[in-house]
Amino acid sequence: MTDANTRLETIESQLAFQEDLLQQLNEALVAQQSRIDQLEAMLKMLGEQLGGGDDTPGAPEPPPPHY
Repeated sequence: MTDANTRLETIESQLAFQEDLLQQLNEALVAQQSRIDQLEAMLKMLGEQLGGGDDTPGAPEPPPPHY
């Protein structure tokens, strides 16, 4: 029976470790998504400040001088 108990304890230990790791990864993912949202908001604000706030294309830009 001790071999079965040892195996069960090992599996329970591994499961607890995996659950903890999964929680840590989830927290990291939430933090990253929050940062991405902040950066997207900043990018949108900067785009609006530069006058390119809307996504509709205006008049096409003339080609560069070397064309």
